Amino acid sequence: MGRFGTTEIIVILVVVLLLFGGKKIPELMKGLGSGLNEFKKASKGEDTTKKDETKE
Repeated sequence: MGRFGTTEIIVILVVVLLLFGGKKIPELMKGLGSGLNEFKKASKGEDTTKKDETKE
């Protein structure tokens, strides 16, 4: 019951396509990707403000 099959994934993708339309999906994926990058940086402890302060 906890696993998704091919049919379920296809149905979910079709519903997402119908809800958001073809033009919004690339924008949503770009936002999701940048959010994940920020999360990875924060989890590694990389802080851009600390790097900027050390350069000055």
